[in-house]
Amino acid sequence: MGLLQSWLSGKSKHSKNKSKMKITSKGQVTIPQDLRERFGLLPNTEVEFVPTADGRELRLLKSAKSSGRGHALVERLRGRGTSKLSTDELLKMTRSEA
Repeated sequence: MGLLQSWLSGKSKHSKNKSKMKITSKGQVTIPQDLRERFGLLPNTEVEFVPTADGRELRLLKSAKSSGRGHALVERLRGRGTSKLSTDELLKMTRSEA
């Protein structure tokens, strides 16, 4: 069980990180900033809530799917380049000017 998973299940050995959170009327929960930073939970990070087999815990998993702004930007720009140079040729040009 990962640290974030165990923290959310209330079984964390790191009691200084435990805190009670309330679910808002919109069904939202705020994850404390120190945990968001430690586990790389940036804005727009997709997470999955997975119940354990016995139904006693709900685990938060960072989605393996890349959904960040960088990924979306690369997809938007894909195929728009007009240069006939290869990646190796472009790198050689940038490195020789340094």
